[in-house]
Amino acid sequence: MRPRFILFGDSITQQSFSPGGWGAGLTDRYARKADVVLRGYSGYNTRWALFLLGKLFPAGLQDAPALVTIFFGANDAALPDRSHKRQHVPVPEYKANLCEIISAVKSLSKDTLIVLITPPPVYEKALQETAWKLYGADPEEAFSRTNDAAGRYAKACVEAAGQAEASVIDLWTCMQEKPGWQTRYLRDGLHLTAEGNAVVFEKLLEVLNDKGLSFEAMRWDFPEYGDVNADNPVKTLWELQNCGK
Repeated sequence: MRPRFILFGDSITQQSFSPGGWGAGLTDRYARKADVVLRGYSGYNTRWALFLLGKLFPAGLQDAPALVTIFFGANDAALPDRSHKRQHVPVPEYKANLCEIISAVKSLSKDTLIVLITPPPVYEKALQETAWKLYGADPEEAFSRTNDAAGRYAKACVEAAGQAEASVIDLWTCMQEKPGWQTRYLRDGLHLTAEGNAVVFEKLLEVLNDKGLSFEAMRWDFPEYGDVNADNPVKTLWELQNCGK
């Protein structure tokens, strides 16, 4: 069986299999090396994600994933007194929830690579314009998130990773290192453009390469076509199963 990579998160994960998405890129990169499993839930925060753990990572699961990405925070960081207040989770609870998710994954296998991804930065002006265009929302009411708030959740995410000894990609920080990040990486002030998806993909590859899960380090699930015995393909599979070739 191929190793499994599970992508767990909110809409930025759910949309990652769209054309140009970071999940789609990962699937293409690891073709025949790993099965990339999408578990993205648009609009979810870490509080709601906890209720999914028993289904996604049940105790006693034999086939533990090789990789789990945990990408929450954009909804937790919604302002508590604005239109998206039902999604808001206070920073201390957000951090504790991340640690609980990590603990659930670690209970399956100590060998699973866990990678936290912080929420991306927020371009407030574009968020307002998007809400006005799509929903006719009042500009003040549309201001449901701020970049400063997203930064506090990103910091908590980095701290949770350190506390739990997990890997982390500080997306909030690295994206803002590029001039014009507001429209270069974000298509509506929050969700990612193709270039924004590329940043997640490239940063994730860096972690995978560093942690022994590079494409080159992983085995094909079956022999390449040039190694198949054309006259007796069953023999090739028998050798694979019995000789470890």
